[in-house]
Amino acid sequence: MKHGKKYRASAAKYDLTKKYDVASACKMVQDMKVANFDETVEAHINLKMDKSTSVRDTLVFPNQFKGEKKVLVFCQGDRVEEALKAGAAYAGTEYIEKVKGGWLDFDVAVATPDMMKDVGRLGMVLGRKGLMPNPKTGTVTTDIVSAINELKKGRTEYRADKTGVIHIAVGKVSMDPAKVAENINVLLSEVGKKAPNGVVENFIMSVSLSSTMGPGVWVTMKDGE
Repeated sequence: MKHGKKYRASAAKYDLTKKYDVASACKMVQDMKVANFDETVEAHINLKMDKSTSVRDTLVFPNQFKGEKKVLVFCQGDRVEEALKAGAAYAGTEYIEKVKGGWLDFDVAVATPDMMKDVGRLGMVLGRKGLMPNPKTGTVTTDIVSAINELKKGRTEYRADKTGVIHIAVGKVSMDPAKVAENINVLLSEVGKKAPNGVVENFIMSVSLSSTMGPGVWVTMKDGE
């Protein structure tokens, strides 16, 4: 891929063939920002996985960097008022038809278990956008108040794609690099716990950081690695 002059100038500031500790990498990514807008800092985590393994979960970053999420709750009866009082932007059964028609004015969807028979039919719409409620991420639950509270605090989903790589936003270039580094360390700690049975070492094979438009920086996982 051919890169522009700004990108090449940023990439020339450091030796990007080397690996750096998390704190240093965060400072470098910030220094190598290319765009005029507040770029997102992204982490790319390559895992040792086979086709039978899946990695998907959620976490709350210690340092938030996104605006408040609009939460949609698929529920019925008294649960509708409960969800709205807890802070959901939308709640009810009528949103099934709205979503089926292409409406997606929300950031995350939650569903009570009794609604999943109908919500599951929205797989072509919600699944494609990564918005399908799932018990593994706590978005299919009877405790919708706790789910909404956690989501509004910034609970974020991460998942490995088919190639075993997690791509996830971890901060903004305008943030204190130390806070971005703290987010990354929490993420790596959580992902490291997902190693499948039999994988003792090097479950996390490599990590790189980049801003939205900037060059990538390799991160050292261990001393000398």
